[in-house]
Amino acid sequence: MKGISQWNPEDSVFWKAEGKLHAQRNLWISVPSLFLAFVVWQIWSVVAVKLNDVGFHYTASELFTLAALPGLVGATLRIFFTFMPGIFGGKNWTVISTAALLMPALGIGFAVQNPETSFTTMAILAALCGIGGGNFSSSMANISFFFPKKLKGTANGLNAGIGNLGVSAVQFITPIVIMMGSFGGIVGSAQLMKDGTEVWIQNAAFIWVIPIIIITIISAFVMDNLPNAKQSFKEQAVIFKNKHTWIMSWLYTMCFGSFIGYAAAFPLLIKSEFPDVNPLELAYLGPLVGASVRPIGGWIADKLGGAKVTFWDIIIMIAATAGVIYFLNDKNFTGFLIMFLILFFTTGIANGSTFRMIPVIFEPKQAAPVLGFTAAIAAYGAFLIPKMFSWSITVSGAADLALYLFIAYYVISLGICWYYYSRKNAEVKC
Repeated sequence: MKGISQWNPEDSVFWKAEGKLHAQRNLWISVPSLFLAFVVWQIWSVVAVKLNDVGFHYTASELFTLAALPGLVGATLRIFFTFMPGIFGGKNWTVISTAALLMPALGIGFAVQNPETSFTTMAILAALCGIGGGNFSSSMANISFFFPKKLKGTANGLNAGIGNLGVSAVQFITPIVIMMGSFGGIVGSAQLMKDGTEVWIQNAAFIWVIPIIIITIISAFVMDNLPNAKQSFKEQAVIFKNKHTWIMSWLYTMCFGSFIGYAAAFPLLIKSEFPDVNPLELAYLGPLVGASVRPIGGWIADKLGGAKVTFWDIIIMIAATAGVIYFLNDKNFTGFLIMFLILFFTTGIANGSTFRMIPVIFEPKQAAPVLGFTAAIAAYGAFLIPKMFSWSITVSGAADLALYLFIAYYVISLGICWYYYSRKNAEVKC
């Protein structure tokens, strides 16, 4: 395919003549690539729930650690991956980073078949899943360059929102595929659960190998490197001198950090607080809701303004978290689930609205690395939230302490959003 020689999406004539076609093609390849990245990133949120049922002997703390480690590594990798499209080219880095997902997918598939596999080995494989988390920053930085400012909220929302669906997909599909003996016969023998049921835990990872290979090949032949998007690290590092980089990192952590952290912890939290409920039957609903509404959040923000949408959304987040605490103490699972679904909904809307704010606050060449860097910082939520729930349950026997701390964070975020972006005389109107 002939490469793109020029790129100026803000020129309406260029955009209509050829820019829109190229941008949409790259977006719709980026989406499944990012979807698979989120799948691999969150495999442990469901695999960890089943390990002890098939003969492993890990403590509750170790299981929460396995669910949290991909978040820690993914967040750290995002800091570096943010700058990779600018250095290597968007297409080139998409090919490399998507192919790298094969390492944890294959490794987990073999490791879970042996109950004698050490915790250290499992922890290394969990860490490798962080590659999937890192891919988000490079994907968003890449796609941001393709669209004009007026469409960035919608485009980023679609890329991230459908990509985020990978979290829900892995939590929904895993309970189904681990029961598939016909598929499992190809890649290993069954494991026996305590009640005698045969399962194939390895399917949770192996099922994604072929899709990863297919998307890697498509990315190599169909995506584009943009000619004016390349920047050295030094050129991109100017973002660290801008205070709004750090403010938006705080605000995006408030929403995306909550989304991915709750997604990682939700199955284990249900199992801990409501032992009579099968967490894998319902846990996927939260990430499904949050991911599905993210494009809507970006679209509404394009119409009404990102800061206004984010401000009111945080208020609902605070109320929903208080509701989770109430029903948790009341031991009312239905109320707990509804409040958590509302909480996931608000994280999704704010994910879209905050990411719309960034291209308005920053000029295009800064906006791309800022999108990636804020996503990197926010991804630490995938590590911190499961660990905070684990800490809270260990010291108090319940998750309340962690949830109260989250409310405090949301209240501070509300004040920051109001002061810098949404009040009448705010420093930046976005």
